[in-house]
Amino acid sequence: MPANRYYSGPATGHFDGRFFNTSPHTIYKSFADVWRWRRTSQPAAWPDVVPITPAVPAARIDGIRLTHVGHATTLIQIDGINLITDPVWSTRASPLTFLGPKRACAPGIAFDNLPPIDVVLLSHNHYDHLDIATLRRLIERDHPLVLTPLGNDTTIRQAVPTAKIVAMDWWDTQDAVDGLPITLVPAQHWSARGTRDRRMALWGGFFIRSAAAAIYFAGDTGYGDGSLFRTIRARLGAPDIALLPIGAYAPRWFMADQHVNPAEAVRIFGDMAVGHALGIHWGVFHLSDEGRDAPAVGLAQALALQGIAAERFVAAEPGHVFDPGWHPS
Repeated sequence: MPANRYYSGPATGHFDGRFFNTSPHTIYKSFADVWRWRRTSQPAAWPDVVPITPAVPAARIDGIRLTHVGHATTLIQIDGINLITDPVWSTRASPLTFLGPKRACAPGIAFDNLPPIDVVLLSHNHYDHLDIATLRRLIERDHPLVLTPLGNDTTIRQAVPTAKIVAMDWWDTQDAVDGLPITLVPAQHWSARGTRDRRMALWGGFFIRSAAAAIYFAGDTGYGDGSLFRTIRARLGAPDIALLPIGAYAPRWFMADQHVNPAEAVRIFGDMAVGHALGIHWGVFHLSDEGRDAPAVGLAQALALQGIAAERFVAAEPGHVFDPGWHPS
């Protein structure tokens, strides 16, 4: 097994030289599994281009507003602070500019209309989440603080030496800007940038607590045994707003350990007693076998089965703006 070139540290309940899931421990897919999926896959057709209505956000918001850019990228404006999750403005989610999953939608905010970013929340190192080209543009323009799980700082710093980075372990809390506390929370996933670095960097989600609201960004996650989400709620409280993935889930035999489907996202919604949620991680990059709109359809069906009002959990298209009208007291 190659030495871990991203992170070295003492053994913990989720690190033994490589990081691993705990809720429960999962058996990671092999290259044979990947080959079986590719050989047997019957992916639904996607449109080449999906038109969207881009948003032009204000520079700062006193209360709270979320604008979905697409996939796992969302602008969070809260108490005058601007945060961005897993920023990806590149055309492809790939190490190559000419090959790999290509955008079906333009970003919901044009980069030139993106307000100054104070904090980047980077959940893990897969190419549809850690996009070096976009990070370089943000860091050169705004010099934000980058919060990310252990080991991802190595990848970022090698590419952008001027980056201000705090690498965090699960349950670490960082006072980011003006005392805004942000906690890195566990997720059921994995990491890799190539073929020989699996699980060398940690993955996770983020929990933000401010005067205006508590916000949970799940990153990429499987449902596992569900204890992960109940534990987050027990330790940090119920989120007022959650960014929950709903796409890239088929086929289940391959994806279940790493990506929730819409029904499982609704279970997370219930487990954590979420107030309102935006469904993310769908409809932009064709990463799995389900159709482009299947996650939105599946979410509507799962909410109806549970008797949850559709407006409480919306499948967010790029450019979608969530403005609850809350303001700090």
